[in-house]
Amino acid sequence: MQIPKNLEFGDKVAIVSTARKVSKSELNFALETLKNWGLKIVLGKTIEAEENQFAGNDNLRAEDFQQMLDNPNIKAIWCARGGYGTVRIIDKLDFTAFKKHPKWIIGYSDVTVLHSQIHTLGIATLHAQMPVAIETKSEATVNSIYKTLFGKEYSITITSEKNNRLGIASGQLVGGNLSILYSLCGSPSAINTDGKILFIEDLDEYLYHIDRMLQNLKRNGMFANLKGLIVGGMTQMHDNDIPFGKSAEEIILDICKDFDFPIAFNFPAGHIEDNWALVFGAEVKLKVGENKVTLSHSEQSEESLKK
Repeated sequence: MQIPKNLEFGDKVAIVSTARKVSKSELNFALETLKNWGLKIVLGKTIEAEENQFAGNDNLRAEDFQQMLDNPNIKAIWCARGGYGTVRIIDKLDFTAFKKHPKWIIGYSDVTVLHSQIHTLGIATLHAQMPVAIETKSEATVNSIYKTLFGKEYSITITSEKNNRLGIASGQLVGGNLSILYSLCGSPSAINTDGKILFIEDLDEYLYHIDRMLQNLKRNGMFANLKGLIVGGMTQMHDNDIPFGKSAEEIILDICKDFDFPIAFNFPAGHIEDNWALVFGAEVKLKVGENKVTLSHSEQSEESLKK
């Protein structure tokens, strides 16, 4: 797995939108943050562009992202916001130049499409908060992005949850938004989870649909050889008039009852205030104990991240 190079003072970071429309004013906090980090900002043509709910039409969004991919002076691409739309442009993108000179691709939610596609190329990406609404997130959320991009020592330790399944696992970290992972099954962008640690999170879903999506992942073999499962925010879940009868956590435990990998719930990532950065593709160690959960990079990945 190739790990993009750390950022340095004076590097250029592009902000584009692959999905929903965004105004420059919504980026003010993020722009100020990047400046404080000593980085230069390049705004894409998709910022302020509009076609219905999208940040311009499919061709514009693809061309904007492609230009930043191919520009050797751009050292990272920070997707402005999620929503929906990245899957509409993924097959228009050419990753030839990117594969020769990888750079950080940053975002979450709908950006899971990019994480998954790029993972199939053997290149790591950064699952992290996007510029829009970053000012509403915790200080730890912002700091986690800085530490990762600049190669600082970084690990996550949280209090263990009662529903956790104890154990220790090592492997590549993969995953993202559950709805997106589900939608990519059977496509060229679908990820291989064999021997890996899977992270999932979701927002604003009905409980029966959480079950449907997880059943599909299970039928696609995504849990069969999994080393560990990390569950981030399962936020604003809904139920029908006739209750499904289980919470999101209980649904996950039921899906995974035939497997013995460790499971960590309520992890600080996803559509929640604590949306800490995760390096997808990095070799990590997950320790789920009775009192605490720790996610840390292996020595191999730590060396790669410092290069």
